[in-house]
Amino acid sequence: MNKNKKIDTENTFTSHLTELRSRLIKTFIFFIVFFLISYYFAEYIYGFLVQPYSEAVIQSGLQRRLIFTALHEAFLTYLKVAFFTSLLISSPILLTQIWKFIAPGLYQNEKKAFLPYLISTPILFIIGALLVYYLIMPLAI
Repeated sequence: MNKNKKIDTENTFTSHLTELRSRLIKTFIFFIVFFLISYYFAEYIYGFLVQPYSEAVIQSGLQRRLIFTALHEAFLTYLKVAFFTSLLISSPILLTQIWKFIAPGLYQNEKKAFLPYLISTPILFIIGALLVYYLIMPLAI
């Protein structure tokens, strides 16, 4: 009886690891797809991100511009922009996969306790990002 219990525990542990691996692989595939799409549009995304700076420079009448001082800097900048854009876009998928992995092990009252956080966290993140981009950045620059 003790050996059967050990085998059941190992099978359960292995099945959990297999499920976790499949969920992480799905998330990684989405991340790579979004990364490739983001890299294709990296120049436009970069332009959007530096728009508050460029408007501040234009309004101040200064003759300044952003430059790349090394050959590889533009490439690396676009890679970073694509990486962080892909991370931002694919994070809901990652969090959903994590929730789907964890949720079956929680009691109903624990799931209800997490629900307000699951809903409010992305909304507050987006509001904070918009606040920084449209209000704080122009004031800081």
